[in-house]
Amino acid sequence: MEGETHILLFAYPVQGHINPMLQFSKRLASKGLRVTFVTTTSIGNSMRPLPSHSINVDLISDGSEEAEDAESVDAALERYKLHVSQNLAKLIEKHYSSKYPPKILVYDSILPWALEIARKIGIDGVPFFTHSCVVNAIHYHANHGAIQMPIEKGASVSLPSIPSLGFDDLPSFLCDKGFYPAWLKLALNQFSNFQEANWLLCNTFSELENEVVNWMTSQQWPVKTIGPAIPSIYLDKRLEDDKEYGVHLFKPDVDACMKWLDTKETDSVVYTSFGSLASLGEEQMDELTRGLKNSNCYFLWVVRETEQKKLPPNFLQETSEKGLVVSWCPQLEVLAHKAVGCFMTHCGWNSTLEALSLGVPMVAMPVWTDQPTNAKFIVDAWKVGVRIKLDERGIATKEEIELCIKEVIEGERGKEMKMNSGRWKELAKEAVDEGGSSDKNIEEFVAKLVQS
Repeated sequence: MEGETHILLFAYPVQGHINPMLQFSKRLASKGLRVTFVTTTSIGNSMRPLPSHSINVDLISDGSEEAEDAESVDAALERYKLHVSQNLAKLIEKHYSSKYPPKILVYDSILPWALEIARKIGIDGVPFFTHSCVVNAIHYHANHGAIQMPIEKGASVSLPSIPSLGFDDLPSFLCDKGFYPAWLKLALNQFSNFQEANWLLCNTFSELENEVVNWMTSQQWPVKTIGPAIPSIYLDKRLEDDKEYGVHLFKPDVDACMKWLDTKETDSVVYTSFGSLASLGEEQMDELTRGLKNSNCYFLWVVRETEQKKLPPNFLQETSEKGLVVSWCPQLEVLAHKAVGCFMTHCGWNSTLEALSLGVPMVAMPVWTDQPTNAKFIVDAWKVGVRIKLDERGIATKEEIELCIKEVIEGERGKEMKMNSGRWKELAKEAVDEGGSSDKNIEEFVAKLVQS
């Protein structure tokens, strides 16, 4: 905590939002800033021990201790905003009257009201976007009325600097307004006051999303790419002891995973995980189990405890020679292991960035939110994967799953994907390394704060 210049960072309490903001905090601390990372008590227990000695962690109540079991999404978001807006203001005021008053609050972009809270107290606010720049641009256009919603099946959407997107390539909230009204509102509201901010920080790197980043700059958006925000050991290795994010909402089975992978040949394992939130229907789980089994490849599959009851009765015994099923795993360590030949993923943005940064080709099986758009880019723009086609029921069949796995692990196109993945891995590393595009942006951000 050496620095004189103090910065607060405030993250929404889900794994996919906390991880990148925490990594960014470590980068800022390594540049000499005094950093306080703030999140809410609902996940506070997962943040012990502290992720890094160079970062101070503060927790505020989000009222979750009073929440009812059957709380709706709308009610949960309202309760969260009510408690957090009061408690965040108190926390900023406490720091503001301390020896090192903070200069700025970096806040999760889905909480745009945090900007007003910060400015009322006398410090500036900066939104941090945890989605890709392409997805941010789509949500921006939707918020400004350039996309008619809900989008009809079979329609396509053309937007500046983005390839034409079909119905299945768009963020799911735009395609079915009635199904996720609260989430849609959250996604679009990020752009309610963003033009008042002096910086827009994005967890991506400019080489990966060159066209859309250039478009944003041409619109006078003060956009700064600062990613990929993943632990330094997997990229530039410049941050000491930065081997993991430092937060586990689920306990990973590290030993079992790594020992099992150590017994497998290079590029022979399909690593399968659908993240911390996605839930598959029983019929889909059944097709997935058969597809993995029929591919005849080794597989390491993360099935969260709440999902394990959906596995067919004898599946674990029948596949014990070929597969390992765990309730959670150290994903970065797994992706970095030489035995892993492909990643079957829901295409969440963090998982996508991790696979790109570690050079692992993907089998894309998006579920909802920004994932269909990420899948489109994985296949068509970055050419590092294949996408599973769904049947008329919206199900990925065992035949399709088997086909896609074999294409990446054994096929000719698989070799090309592996090569492309290796190239993106190098570019990701260069971006955060000394003098790289993201490193320069972080340096510039820090210099402005220190001078101000």
